[in-house]
This record gives sequence, C-alpha cells and structure tokens, in this order.
Amino acid sequence: MAKSKFTKNVVPLHINGMDGRMLCLPAPKNRKREILLIYGHHASLERMSGIADVLNRYGRVTIPDLPGFGGMDSFYKINRTPTLDAYADYLAAFIKLYYKRKRITVIAMSFSFIVVTRMLQKYPELAKKIDLLVSFVGFVHKDDFRFSRPSYWSLRLIARVFSFRLPALLLRYAGFNRYSLKLAYRIVASSNTKMLDADKDEFKKRVMFETELWQINDVRSRMKTMTMMFKADLCKQQVKLPVKHVSVPDDRYFNNKLVEQHMRIVFTDFEDIPCLIKGHMPTVVATAKEAAPFVPPRVRRLLLKKS
Repeated sequence: MAKSKFTKNVVPLHINGMDGRMLCLPAPKNRKREILLIYGHHASLERMSGIADVLNRYGRVTIPDLPGFGGMDSFYKINRTPTLDAYADYLAAFIKLYYKRKRITVIAMSFSFIVVTRMLQKYPELAKKIDLLVSFVGFVHKDDFRFSRPSYWSLRLIARVFSFRLPALLLRYAGFNRYSLKLAYRIVASSNTKMLDADKDEFKKRVMFETELWQINDVRSRMKTMTMMFKADLCKQQVKLPVKHVSVPDDRYFNNKLVEQHMRIVFTDFEDIPCLIKGHMPTVVATAKEAAPFVPPRVRRLLLKKS
C-alpha cells in the first residue's frame, strides 16, 4: 500500500479509556461487504497494510489496534490485567460501537483468533452479525502448538517472569534495542523464515521493521498474552458458526491436525483452506502483490459472494 494511501486512511481510535489507531479502507464501487481484520501477536497496522490492500478489493476493510499492540495503550492504563476475557470484552465493545446493525466478515490472524472465539463464547448474540468467519493460522487450544515440552515450559517461564513491570522494563530497553535485535536476527538468519531469502539491503530493512514491532508493542501485554496462548483451552463451549481455516503446510508453530480436531469441537463446521506460503506468516509485507499469496483463491471466492 502506498504510504500516502495508508496515512490517509489511518484514524484515531478511542475506546474504553484507551487510545490507539485503526486503518479504514473504503469499499470499492459495488462492494458491500464489511471486513473486520484483526492482526496477530507480532504485528501492527503497517505490517497488515499489504493484506488489507488485497482484502479491500472485496469490501470495506477495518483493522483496529489491540490494547498493548501497534502502539495502542495497554489495559494497564485503565488498571485492568490483559486477560483473554479482557480482550474479548474489548473486541465485543468495538464491534457493537462501530458496526451496530451491520453484518460483518471477521478475519482473525493467529493469536487474535482465540480472542474472537472467546468473544463469541461470551457474547453468543454477536454470532448472528457474522456472515463469514475466517481463521488465518489460528488455534483454540494450547496443545495445538508444536513446541517440545522443554521449549513449551521454558517459554511459559520466560513469559511469566517478564510479565512483571520491572523485568518487562529491563527487557524493553536491554533486549529490544536495535543493536541486540540486529545481533539476534543475524544469529538466526539461516533458520528464520523471515530472513532466509533476504539479501543485505533487504535484511537491513526487515530488521528495522522487526525492531519497530518489538518496541511499539507493550512488553508486559506481549508476555501476558504469551501466557494466555500457552494456557488456552476453548473447547468447553461451542460457537454456533462454521469456520474457514487458512493453514500453512509448514507452519512452525502449530500442528494442523490438532488445530482441526479442536476447531471441529468448538465450531459447527470446519473447512481447511491450505495456503502455499513458507512459514507461519508473511515477512515484512509492504505491498498487495507481496501479500496476495496469503489470501488463497477459495477465500477470494467466498469474499465475492453476496454478504
């Protein structure tokens, strides 16, 4: 997306005492679909701009910031802990405020899919507003992760320690500065899917973008949500909606078979839509052309149907 177009369509977001931003792309002529796109754990409006551009061909696209992410105020500002229920309440409030009587298409990426799922469990009446629910590499249960047990418990411990204020402050300035992150990405460049195909200039560009993502997202919120993901179990209550799930064959985070099993428990129907890209998510996405492969033909056909 051109920078001028992006800047023109980013507006302030004020909700529940917190300030953030949202990207609102007007619908093209003769497209009535309302698309709510919710980004994942390591993202921002800027990172989603290419995907938003692709989806904009099929209707009006809105991407709100999440508390503690994309530079938005965290729940800590309003003296609330960032729990799964808190995010579900926030998203429900956003939908009720901005969509009122409109029906919407909800596309949730990775972490945000458990937020959407929990929202629909807490507020089942909102299911009637959704004409199409799409999971982009989402999950609903902690066992969906592919981590070994040692890695799983190590990550849970790290998330727990750095979810406290002082350790989080230390990590933000000692661990998430540009020098530490550049060194870290150089060490993992040969195995990290975000850096594998990058030449020298592209590597520098991607590291700069990744550094911004690590710095603008609130560390305590990031760590609390990591703990949330590692403890997630949303299989105890059904949601009266079918789900279209975009999966990545070589997803380094999730076991696709377990994801399907758990989603079939929660939702009334499940359709797997393979997406032939490398890795769990696209790298630094700047244009619609780069993002296009992440929206499979089956999803495009669904979006072309009358909402």
